[in-house]
Amino acid sequence: MRSLLAKRAVVATIVLATFYWAYRGGAEPMPGAASGPPADTVTAIFSICGSARRFNCVVDGDTFWLGRQKIRIADIDAPELTPPRCGYERELGEAAKRRLQAMLNAGPFSLVAGPRDEDPFGRKLRTVLRAGRSIGERLVAEGLVRRWDGGRRSWCD
Repeated sequence: MRSLLAKRAVVATIVLATFYWAYRGGAEPMPGAASGPPADTVTAIFSICGSARRFNCVVDGDTFWLGRQKIRIADIDAPELTPPRCGYERELGEAAKRRLQAMLNAGPFSLVAGPRDEDPFGRKLRTVLRAGRSIGERLVAEGLVRRWDGGRRSWCD
């Protein structure tokens, strides 16, 4: 009887620890578990960032400020605008920046953290979702950015 109670206590401890760890973001949902996309609760009106303004604004096609927090969209790489290395990069970068602004202003969205919280520049790395779909993937499909593959490549080749 005592060993049965001890076994149940161990199992209960493991189950509780597993749920606590998963709740804190340490694990993926268990296969078959009911889960859906995160709720789209982030809303703001985004402008294009100027030299002094850094609040709810878009920097370029993969970076924006939400409040006073700088966000780098984790799943994409956009053409550079500071400075662009060629005319094509500048034109595509401007188009990506304007499209990201329109997409962020289109309604509520959610931000999902990945394995790395920040990049070396202190920007929060987040995937931006609306209705469970990546905004970054939509920008890729529109040909304005490319998927992030872990390294920067030239847009001017």
